[in-house]
Amino acid sequence: MDPLTLFKSVYSTLLLIFSLVTVLALIGYEQTNLSANVHPALAYVLFIGAISWLTMVEGGQASLVGLQPINTELYKDSHPKAYKSTIISTKGDNLDRYLLGRQFMVVLIVFTVNISAAPKADAEIWGFPDWIIDIFYGFGAAMILITCMIGQLNSQVNASLCMLDYIDNYFALFTLWVANAIEFSGLLHASYFVQIIVCQLAGSPVVSNEPPRSAGANIFFWGRILFSLVALSFCVAVTMVALFTDRTTVWEGLPPIVALLIFMLLVCIVGMLEGMQIAFFAVAKLKASERGDSFFAMKTCELLYFGDGNNLPGFMVGRQLCVVSCMFFVARVTSVSIRDDQENIFGAPEWLQGFYNTGLLGALMLTILGSISWQLVASAFPLAFLANPVTYILLRWCLFLEATGICQGAWVLAAIHKKIANFQRDEVYIGTAEEREKQAMGDDSDKLALGAGHLVKLPNFADNAPQPLQKLVKQDKAVQNFLNEIAQKVGNKTDDV
Repeated sequence: MDPLTLFKSVYSTLLLIFSLVTVLALIGYEQTNLSANVHPALAYVLFIGAISWLTMVEGGQASLVGLQPINTELYKDSHPKAYKSTIISTKGDNLDRYLLGRQFMVVLIVFTVNISAAPKADAEIWGFPDWIIDIFYGFGAAMILITCMIGQLNSQVNASLCMLDYIDNYFALFTLWVANAIEFSGLLHASYFVQIIVCQLAGSPVVSNEPPRSAGANIFFWGRILFSLVALSFCVAVTMVALFTDRTTVWEGLPPIVALLIFMLLVCIVGMLEGMQIAFFAVAKLKASERGDSFFAMKTCELLYFGDGNNLPGFMVGRQLCVVSCMFFVARVTSVSIRDDQENIFGAPEWLQGFYNTGLLGALMLTILGSISWQLVASAFPLAFLANPVTYILLRWCLFLEATGICQGAWVLAAIHKKIANFQRDEVYIGTAEEREKQAMGDDSDKLALGAGHLVKLPNFADNAPQPLQKLVKQDKAVQNFLNEIAQKVGNKTDDV
């Protein structure tokens, strides 16, 4: 390992340990809102449970998407629980349904972390100076680092290479069921309305792997869209009233109009980052001459595909950090908090006001308005995202965040997790793409729906891994072939890693 990577790994891991220890201590000392108002035990359960579940939500996505084109019979006996999950996800449009539901789960989990571990305004611990308290707890850096490195990047690193082992458990199957149940509930069906509009504007029909819906199924489908639009409108109304009547957990003394502008700005940033992820992978399949001729489109592509192409996975790491940061801020701006001298919003009874206070309304708003809708637009109009100057600015910022190495500890954690769990690379069980082809069990790339109206995104973190892993890819042709098999779906080869 080169000295710079070693330094980044050490300081990032130490920051992670510091953040985790102090956040757990804050909860124990009743210095967070939930531990102070209810009980530290509940805050511990929610915090640890949320981070643990996030590892499966993020790792499960990488595994289920990556396994989509692979013949399930290859691992039916060796990984029976993974087989149960992929039998569900590979049927019809179930992968799209899962991706829709898990998007809400990610936002909801981040909001839960904020509820359980967000420190009180006057929190203090172990005599730390104000600037440390402001950065790590007031700004939320400690919770952001914990969420990114433990809950997201760590799991994505392992799941991108060890997909079968990662989801060969009932926890992964349960997470899949929950994501599908969320989609079935109709809460997010407003996203389908956006999908239909976007596909019509793009001149592309909504591509489905299922036969046309019956009349009854159509009524049920549009009924859930109407329900979702009403629920979304209600969430917006409650949040706006809370913002303009000083009934949120936003910083004290902040004028309502400023809080609203911050909220709108953060939603747009999250949306841009979510859309950029899909747009970058979409244009990776295009020739340079097809990527647009606008100034910022050319600048963005020049930066994105510079050198060996490591800036694309580098962006993915920085983007993760930036998105989670924005989510924590949105959670703070939109979470409702009623003082003793204030009336409940819209005269709601106590049980309903308690539901408002959970932050679920803000989570639903952010999922639809700040995440899924932007991804759908980017899937249909990737070149428009490239031509946007904000895209170039955010790309620069994400690459800067990644270059600091602040999340490098995720690879250290992933290596430890892999060792303890005894994860093996998938080709150990199912062979390389070429070997599967020789056995007449080749992959079916048509199963993976890409393009307008689809949320599929393939994190390729292995390209940005520490030097030992990059050397392994160079030395082991099987590893390189396997990564290329995934990368080919988006045109991003690892031959030069």
